[in-house]
Amino acid sequence: MTDQADPPAPALTPEQLDSLGQHLVWRIGRDDVTDEIVVRVGYASATGQFASRSRLRSVSDPELQEALQSGQLRLEWVE
Repeated sequence: MTDQADPPAPALTPEQLDSLGQHLVWRIGRDDVTDEIVVRVGYASATGQFASRSRLRSVSDPELQEALQSGQLRLEWVE
């Protein structure tokens, strides 16, 4: 058996992304516990689970842009 990387996932079309986006909810902010800038994403059916996570405070656009550019943005999937 050889060690081969899995093939890359196929790219989504803009129409597929639009369709998927209609089923997602998200929150962006600074985590009250870790002070990191976080993007939380999940299906609309998981909305109740967002409340069980630490609170996110407002974050300005420049702060968000800086976190994105520096790789200091944490992405969380909420189930």
